[in-house]
Amino acid sequence: MRKKNNSRRIKSGLLIILLLLSLSGVMGGLWLKHHTYQPTAATRQALQSATVKRDQIIFPAHGQRQLTVIFYPGALVEPASYAPWAHQVAQAGYTVKIARFPLNLAILAPKQARALVPAHQAYVIGGHSLGGVMAARWAHQHHPAALKGVFFFASYPDQKGRLDHTSLPVLSLTGSRDGVLNWSRFRTAQKYLPRETTKQTITGGNHAGFGAYGPQKGDRAATISNHAQQTAIAQALLKWLATLH
Repeated sequence: MRKKNNSRRIKSGLLIILLLLSLSGVMGGLWLKHHTYQPTAATRQALQSATVKRDQIIFPAHGQRQLTVIFYPGALVEPASYAPWAHQVAQAGYTVKIARFPLNLAILAPKQARALVPAHQAYVIGGHSLGGVMAARWAHQHHPAALKGVFFFASYPDQKGRLDHTSLPVLSLTGSRDGVLNWSRFRTAQKYLPRETTKQTITGGNHAGFGAYGPQKGDRAATISNHAQQTAIAQALLKWLATLH
């Protein structure tokens, strides 16, 4: 009789634990959704040219230059927030694919690029903030012949994504008003970059300005408009891409 009671207690305990874990998972998901940065109205027109899929947002190239741009968004930022500069780059002839991650966290699916990499076609990969860190890890671990370069928006490679052992061209863009980027870690990470690194600072630009999702906690106010920063991003990326042909 005692054994049956113990067995019931164990089963009841396990059921309660499972229910609590399930509830905490749901609550955690709701919390993350509530704290995710949403795209501003400025992205709507740019998104009209895009195809939204479960795992990516695709901005097809206007014309064809045989080079695809794969992009990892920053943590807790809706991928559509990067539509303005992505649209400009696509209009210049490069297909842009923005990855969509579970809970908008690249760290939960760092190998997402596998689904985005075009078959038998050259590509570059990069990202914003945490997205750039994870994109660098992909490049470090795989580095296929089709990978032609890596780019960072307010980001840097960590030791797991070090690129100093490669000859890959790299673009590093920062904003002079960035209040979110850990500048100490950024400076330390310079040793993980290859010699072929192009560095550029967008004067007046901030961290949130690498997308179009409004103010970000901890950031400094930009002294240029978001439209101006989006245009500066597109121009810098296009200038760098042109050197890879």
